[in-house]
Amino acid sequence: MATTPASATFWQCAPFARLISGIKIHGNANTWWSQAAGKYDRGDTPKVGAVLAFNSTARMRVGHVAMVSKVVSDREVLLTHANWSRRGQVERNVRAVDVSDKGDWSLVKVWYGPQGGLGTSSYPTKGFIYSDHAAADVDAAVAAADSADQTAAS
Repeated sequence: MATTPASATFWQCAPFARLISGIKIHGNANTWWSQAAGKYDRGDTPKVGAVLAFNSTARMRVGHVAMVSKVVSDREVLLTHANWSRRGQVERNVRAVDVSDKGDWSLVKVWYGPQGGLGTSSYPTKGFIYSDHAAADVDAAVAAADSADQTAAS
């Protein structure tokens, strides 16, 4: 049986995306797109620090959110997100590719750890929610959150 250090945080995607993007939206990932209306700009062009909002699916009932950490091209980005291919864990700078017919990021494939590459599934998305400030230093944000968790547990 594998054990997890007491100091490790089990991350869900939404609180992690909020922490590193600065986008102040709460609730399940599938509500972020509608909550962003009128508060944050939204669109279909990837930008560093933006959050990609995934639709709910049968296998992903509450959707998913992930922050763009690098734009590689108009059809490829690197995402930093939590609770995707490793339950409760953070994955940094993983590949995501727009596979939509129109090139509008409405359908993506995302790197999946157990396969060591793009997964076999494509996921529908709503688009990007743009942060109004620079993305946080992910390592510093995670360290601060872990430190707060350790203090609260003491």
